Amino acid sequence: MLGLSIACTLAAVAWIYLLAGHGGYWRTSQWLPRVAAEPDVWPDVVAVVPARNEAAMLPVTLPPLLGQDYPGSLAVIVVDDGSSDGTGQVAARIARPPGRPLRVIAGTRPPDGERWAGKVWAMAQGLAAAGPFAPGPDGYLLFTDADIAWETHHLRRLVAAAEGDDRDLVSQMALLRATARWERVVVPAFVYFFAQLYPFRRVNVPGSRTAAAAGGCMLVRRRALAGGLAPISDALIDDVAMGRMVKRQRGRTWLGLTRQVVSVRPYPGLASLWQMVARSAYTQLRYSPAVLAATLAGLLFLYLLPPAGAAIGLVALLAGGGEPGPAALAAGAGLAGWALMSLSYLPMLRLYGLSPLRAPGLPLIALLYAVMTADSARRHYAGRGAEWRGRTNRTRLPGFRPGRAGGDDGRCR
Repeated sequence: MLGLSIACTLAAVAWIYLLAGHGGYWRTSQWLPRVAAEPDVWPDVVAVVPARNEAAMLPVTLPPLLGQDYPGSLAVIVVDDGSSDGTGQVAARIARPPGRPLRVIAGTRPPDGERWAGKVWAMAQGLAAAGPFAPGPDGYLLFTDADIAWETHHLRRLVAAAEGDDRDLVSQMALLRATARWERVVVPAFVYFFAQLYPFRRVNVPGSRTAAAAGGCMLVRRRALAGGLAPISDALIDDVAMGRMVKRQRGRTWLGLTRQVVSVRPYPGLASLWQMVARSAYTQLRYSPAVLAATLAGLLFLYLLPPAGAAIGLVALLAGGGEPGPAALAAGAGLAGWALMSLSYLPMLRLYGLSPLRAPGLPLIALLYAVMTADSARRHYAGRGAEWRGRTNRTRLPGFRPGRAGGDDGRCR
């Protein structure tokens, strides 16, 4: 019991640090900055939308993007990445407002001998196709996803914020769908854990070592892409890699939250959400068994130990016998840690319009994420790493050699 009480105390201290420090990751306080004045001259913007088997999504999401109330030049490029459902044809048939060019290009395989992750290669093809629209060095590329719906005025606000604060990358975490039962369980925690890994406030400090972005909404200044996307060609988590690339160039980046950029992709059951998490969790851990073990231990220590220690301590106190001090300490420290973690989850629940009564259930959600992370590693070693939208990336699998039969074809996952 003494060891348990010490462990629970250490977990409670860790939660005090996480709430008081660690970039205020839990506060959901990073929103698009207000600007005093809009630009006198609006820069050109080219939006790039990688799409694979998105025929159902594009009729919902492409018209709002084409219909942005943006005073400058806006062109949209859809990269049809080997779709089998007529994605390219659907995109080409979508009506566009006058003066809003829409170009649909068929994705190709990367050149022989070059190693590209699927989505990054699709983004690179969109970047290359942006040439005829000629965004100058002070223009922007907007990388967005096929499931992302844009509020009519939001691109205007995004560009104004980037111009007003001289940012080379402005990114926002799209508001994910959280209406189905399992979406309400998994989705807010997904954003919560992402913010814990990459505290937005630290990302937004110029020169800080913390770098990240959110792939559904990345507005990048053209000059920051002067070298193209080759530096992140093999990145499976393209948004974080993009943020790191821009910061390595001493670029100024900003990452925050929004309610005006929304993912409309449904995740009707646990299986689809499990796939969303497990496909890249082990990639995030850089395929390291040691980092995986440390991550799982950390999740259990921070999230499972406090409620377990509180329960064990309370049962020991009620049962009587023995020294009550360690049991009381375990119960008190466990309850304190549990209360602090629940408090940290309240702003995210509020963002998604969910009841605060869900907050004490965070330990069970963390346990679910631990199992999904372990399953991500299992899939990797079973030859199904980064499986997504009918394809499996094999570039990191044991024994894989580029060009080997059955490997990733380089297209967007």
